Amino acid sequence: MATTTLRALRARACAAASFAALVGVATAADYVQVPAGTLASVIASDPASGPVPIDAFAMRTTPVTKGEFRRFVEASPEWQRGRIAGTFADAGYLHDWRSAIVVGDPQAEDQPVVNVSWFAAEAYCEGEDGRLPTWVEWEYVAAADATRRDARADPAWRARILGWYSTSARAVLPAVGGDADVYGVRDVHGVVWEWVDDFNALLVDGDSRSGNDPDQLKFCGAGAINLQDRENYAVLMRIALLSSLNASDSTTSLGFRCVRPLAKEVK
Repeated sequence: MATTTLRALRARACAAASFAALVGVATAADYVQVPAGTLASVIASDPASGPVPIDAFAMRTTPVTKGEFRRFVEASPEWQRGRIAGTFADAGYLHDWRSAIVVGDPQAEDQPVVNVSWFAAEAYCEGEDGRLPTWVEWEYVAAADATRRDARADPAWRARILGWYSTSARAVLPAVGGDADVYGVRDVHGVVWEWVDDFNALLVDGDSRSGNDPDQLKFCGAGAINLQDRENYAVLMRIALLSSLNASDSTTSLGFRCVRPLAKEVK
């Protein structure tokens, strides 16, 4: 999908989310402040010549749950399965729900929502006065463990993260609320993969993913040549997955969480 087309569709998605914001669909979601810092990106093609500076922001402590997303689609019927425009979601959108507004087993309400498109995720975050995190924001938080802001140099930590990404998707997802990292954020690893705002700009521009593009080695497995840290295979797997998607796609293992900007101090 061309970048300009994606921007236009994003504007439509955000406009469609205005109703949810007006009726107060956003519940009292738990956000924590993530302090400013820098991230040494593993993507060699990153435009920054050194570590990427990251402003402080607030992030949801857990991924959005099925129960939370159910309340969103109840208040915003245009985002319900069967009513959402085909431009904004593929045929797999929320297909695991019993009906358009019924998740199924009541216990599933606390599981992370999956089978949701980028457009729907972005619209939900707009309803919480937020947005999807950028790639560097998400990776900045994902680099942390319970005591360190950056645990990526620890081989045992990398192996544990990769172990989860290498397993098949679970038929039944666990409820959100796992152990917190050093920021107080939970379930970044080990539950679901997550959408990021700029998913289509990680390795190639949107036009390069068309079936007619002869340079198919720009993404997926061959993307390993673009990594500065080639031992961090879990990051490569995230890049490969996100770069292969279109904004209307949904999968059984892909969810999302939202972030909010923090007001900058006036000097």
